[in-house]
Amino acid sequence: MNPITGLLVALSALTAVFVGGWSRMLPSSKERPGFPNLLQIGVGAFTNFFDTLGIGSYATSTTLFRFFQLVDDRIIPGTLNVGHALPTVVQTFIYTSIIPVDVPTLFSMIGASILGAWLGAGVVARWPRRTVQIGMGMALLVAASLMFMTQMKLFPGGGEALGVAGLKLVIAVAVNFMLGALMTLGIGLYAPCMILVSLLGMNPKAAFPIMMGSCAFLMPVGGLRFIREQSYSLRAAFGLALGGIPGVLLAAYIVKELPLDAVRWLVIAVVIYTALSMLSNSLLAGEGAKREPDRVKPQEKPQPRAQTG
Repeated sequence: MNPITGLLVALSALTAVFVGGWSRMLPSSKERPGFPNLLQIGVGAFTNFFDTLGIGSYATSTTLFRFFQLVDDRIIPGTLNVGHALPTVVQTFIYTSIIPVDVPTLFSMIGASILGAWLGAGVVARWPRRTVQIGMGMALLVAASLMFMTQMKLFPGGGEALGVAGLKLVIAVAVNFMLGALMTLGIGLYAPCMILVSLLGMNPKAAFPIMMGSCAFLMPVGGLRFIREQSYSLRAAFGLALGGIPGVLLAAYIVKELPLDAVRWLVIAVVIYTALSMLSNSLLAGEGAKREPDRVKPQEKPQPRAQTG
């Protein structure tokens, strides 16, 4: 069997496990199961349409969730990882088989990202709301910086290699492990992975199967952990999946390409605003927590009565 075919077969099996696991855990969900509304489905379609064309889905989804007050900040990371998993799998099936890449490099980097996502999801799912706000605020600023680098064409040029070995492979695996962990916090893997691949002297085109394969495998794995911890919005995640798959197919097979420069600048501005808003909210929450003890006056000790006679 062709190694890439074997990879896609494994991805099919993992996707079935993800769907089955999500279905089995629905009865124990804190949120009552129900069909997502049109706005939640629209967010899924919009973000995955532009993700397929190269904009990214995590930062835009976070912005829309906060603007329309669809998801509490604390559970946005889990909602992103659960909801975008299936649309990302569809993207991977469309693109991975048509771009050549060294198989050992591909498999080892994907494996590292899966492990990073599994460990990262276990940590982020237990974070309190303020910690998530700080983490996601910083993640969004990183995402905006990477989008800016894309616009200004500041990425390294890369080389012609389709894979790496030795020390370079160790570096690739270690960094992709960290990127998999950060993915659970809302930092998209695409742009950092592109930078990594280029710095290691690989052909930037080789980054696409690595990026998509990593995301397609790590998101179901991390998503299942968020589901088990009940640290996500069920309806919003379902809306991302339900609207996202048609969005991917529309972008990949019908639209294929759009002039996106103006859209990217708009996204950068909105993402920066969302990041600063999250960080501001976390700061206010921290100040409120510090003032709270001052509101409770200590109980005064009874004064001794004056002696008479």
